[in-house]
Amino acid sequence: MLVSERAIFATIGGGQLEHMAIDQARRALRLGAPAEAMNVPLGPEIGQCCGGRVTLAFTALDPDVARELIQRSDREMAARPHVYVFGAGHVGDALALALSLAPLRVVLVDTREDELGASTAPHIETCLTAMPEAVVRDAPAGSSFVILTHDHALDFLIVAEALRRPDAAYVGMIGSRTKKATFRNWLLREVGDPELFANLVCPIGGTAVRDKRPAVIATLAAAEIITAALTWTSGRNQPSTVSPAGSSSSSFPINR
Repeated sequence: MLVSERAIFATIGGGQLEHMAIDQARRALRLGAPAEAMNVPLGPEIGQCCGGRVTLAFTALDPDVARELIQRSDREMAARPHVYVFGAGHVGDALALALSLAPLRVVLVDTREDELGASTAPHIETCLTAMPEAVVRDAPAGSSFVILTHDHALDFLIVAEALRRPDAAYVGMIGSRTKKATFRNWLLREVGDPELFANLVCPIGGTAVRDKRPAVIATLAAAEIITAALTWTSGRNQPSTVSPAGSSSSSFPINR
């Protein structure tokens, strides 16, 4: 966790413990002196019921520590699971925006330049391509694929390609029961592998909430996609988060 006089970045878990750590770090900054380590019992003494003790180390941010933190952050960013959202319509746009808040690399894919240009999330990475199925083939292992294009035939083409990926973390398609049944028949006829169909999530976001507004669908779908992507990552012992330098529970005052 990074702490300056007026800002913080990241967290050691919140609650009273974090509040005490921030105070300790800022006191050191005001005094211009090293901050003493803290050994804190997590109990009634500080109003937390977790139990146990936590030791916090503090390190002034110098160029070497800053360089290490930047390198670790770069490695974490490079290792983030990929999520490809095919279709930059109302739901696709909302879904990409919702997923962008998680530690994922989100790519919004479409065959239509005007739709990508009209996205309400300009910070989202986009991919304009005439062959979206090629994006599926080139994606790294552990990628998630969410298909909600403007064309059912295109949806089926992309989904079939994604289901051929045994290393996909998630394959989901927006649609009704009728669309799902139609796709199943098409898949059996064109691909001839009925077992692939079992790996498809359709409809995305579950069926408990029947609200069809794009933001609602996106929020419900984002939860299941994030779960699948990060579970796939952690299940293969790949780092989904990065600890600051020095300790898994460290607080770093930032020099002025």
